[in-house]
Amino acid sequence: MIVFLNGQFVPEEQAVVSVFDRSFLYGDGLFETIRIRNGKPFRWERHMERLTQGAKFLDIQMLFAENALRTFVAELVTRNQMPEALLRLSLSRGIGRRGYSPKGADHPSVVMSLHPAPKNDVSSLWRLITSTFRLPANEPLAQFKTCNKLPQVLARAEADAAGADEALLLNTEGHIVEASSSNLFWIERDTVCTAPLASGILPGVTRTVVLEICGNLRLTTRQITIFPAVLREADGVFLSLSSVGIAEAIALDGQPLKRCPTVDPIRNAYARLLSDFGSK
Repeated sequence: MIVFLNGQFVPEEQAVVSVFDRSFLYGDGLFETIRIRNGKPFRWERHMERLTQGAKFLDIQMLFAENALRTFVAELVTRNQMPEALLRLSLSRGIGRRGYSPKGADHPSVVMSLHPAPKNDVSSLWRLITSTFRLPANEPLAQFKTCNKLPQVLARAEADAAGADEALLLNTEGHIVEASSSNLFWIERDTVCTAPLASGILPGVTRTVVLEICGNLRLTTRQITIFPAVLREADGVFLSLSSVGIAEAIALDGQPLKRCPTVDPIRNAYARLLSDFGSK
């Protein structure tokens, strides 16, 4: 595997960063996971917008311009011969002096690597659990994919231990808001619902695509906060994430969830969108 590291393409065993890098020491950095389809990054502009906004918020210098990064991605795909993949792009503040202060950390690091893309199996059905960990409501950092994701890591560990596919997290106000690595949607009659950004969720790129699809399908959407009991009574539940796309949920904490025919046209529309991307 060839990895991009600060402007160089190197074998993965040579793609190393310092043990004093702040992303390793403090999670002081950002990342994006981008679907590569037909050799091209899906929704690249939206991912770059979130990364750029996050870098500005954290005051981390963007080492390369967006068009240069896009060129590097194309070369990385070619060198690895992986036109169907997941791209992991990481931006670290780099090395600084000991302690929390970012002063002096003026040389950020950029790493990009490719990984096999999971098969988008439209028949896959996910079983969920409710995590015991909580996310802070109205958290500004939730807008970005920071390298500090311990609540999500621990939530996913709970799902693994329970034999579940994903874990849902509540926020500090008791509302169920998102999953460890995906955004949550539920259906109430003919309305597709999701949590508002202020509840402490990540503004997922695939979440935005789902809302666009609902508009094209003339489905009503609503952004509201709910407690777990409401979700259990929903007419349908599904998740969105860049790696898989749309995953329908069939159980929560061992109890079956209702299945709704509205999920299929949304999932099929996403699959068509991804299938057609980059084919011309």
